[in-house]
Amino acid sequence: MKKLILLFVLILLVSCQNYGQLKVKTNLPKTLGEVSGIQYSEKENGFWMLNDSGNKPHLYLVSEEGEILRTLKIDKKNIDWEDLTVDKAGNIYIGDFGNNKNERKDLRILKVNVTDLSSPDKIKVEKIEFYYPEQKKFPPKKKNKYYDTEAFFELDGFFYVFTKSRVKDKYGKTFLYQVPNKKGNHKAKLISQFETTGTGWDHSITGADISKDGKKVALITHQAVWVFTNFTSSNFFSGNVKEYPFTFISQKESVTFKNDSTLYIADEKRKISGRRLYLLELK
Repeated sequence: MKKLILLFVLILLVSCQNYGQLKVKTNLPKTLGEVSGIQYSEKENGFWMLNDSGNKPHLYLVSEEGEILRTLKIDKKNIDWEDLTVDKAGNIYIGDFGNNKNERKDLRILKVNVTDLSSPDKIKVEKIEFYYPEQKKFPPKKKNKYYDTEAFFELDGFFYVFTKSRVKDKYGKTFLYQVPNKKGNHKAKLISQFETTGTGWDHSITGADISKDGKKVALITHQAVWVFTNFTSSNFFSGNVKEYPFTFISQKESVTFKNDSTLYIADEKRKISGRRLYLLELK
């Protein structure tokens, strides 16, 4: 009886949480307990999702109600998958560039061809490699640990990659790089930088997406979404920026536009919270 009462109290506490501007759409399946990347597919009317390091090298197509509709088995190891993006042709790209210790020299983006998105077999993928020319040591000194990465998107033949800082009191700092969307080992081109407010670890950039019309860029942290508009060319930090703060902190690492004014956000499971899909309407 005591166990039932405790379970009821826990459920009540979770249901009574104030999510502010975020609207809970659904709980995600247990399979996606460490979801780190999400990409909306208009064609499939669902969300492609992946887990980060230590999990199976699979992509999951998930409905808005949280049902897994399809599982794709990728023929590459999940070293540290961190984000997903898609190009205009419908090809999907996996950002295998998580780099917590700033010591990786094998940063890569994996291309899943659109023709393979219904395949029941292990899917062969194309590997696109890149490096940051500003990083000279692996790992660098603590004051230079700016080269972890958890966020990117594709636009007009290029990837735009946003670094995640591991520097104390500079966790909110991110560098924007450009990488060609073609096979090879590319020198990433530094475009600009931005710094979120606050200095804690929960201010680090953990996900990114661009709206279908190319006019809005969203960057996510554990406690806010930053939306950039009216920018010049590919310098997305050159225009206006608006912060949408959350009323609670969780391990939010995934963000995607469903349309030009609606974002979907996912977080990882932590104790009795997380592993949820949220909706945020931009105003």
